[in-house]
Amino acid sequence: MILPPPQTRGNKVEPELLKQLVTGVSTKADVSALIGSPTQKATFDDNTWLYISEVTRPRLGRTPGVLDQNVVVMSFDDRNILTGVRTVTQDEAVSVNVADRTTPSPGTEASFLQQLLGNVGRFNAGGGGSSSMFGGGGAGPKSGSSP
Repeated sequence: MILPPPQTRGNKVEPELLKQLVTGVSTKADVSALIGSPTQKATFDDNTWLYISEVTRPRLGRTPGVLDQNVVVMSFDDRNILTGVRTVTQDEAVSVNVADRTTPSPGTEASFLQQLLGNVGRFNAGGGGSSSMFGGGGAGPKSGSSP
């Protein structure tokens, strides 16, 4: 069986690049120059950088099968000096339950058939006196006009 090649998404940090960083010495500029910009910064802390990567391979129905996930978390102090590097793997991931509630919307609760057939028979009666479904009053010749 021939499988499609794996696809890497995000910013995958190679372990040999991490070895070049020294906590207490390397700065944000050093990290950016070596690894690149972070995928994301922590929501409430600009001194926490996240490098998120995922390796997937398409499966049946084109749904991606996750082969590997990594998050490299880099922490900096107020002087932009690297204070810590931590790698979070797929094994440490926490599953999140998605709420299945729906937000109510104001108005009538129309069924599928009511929505589908709701405009049948409606017409634009103000369009030139015609009562066709298309509103009449088109650009055709008017009666009584000369060519």
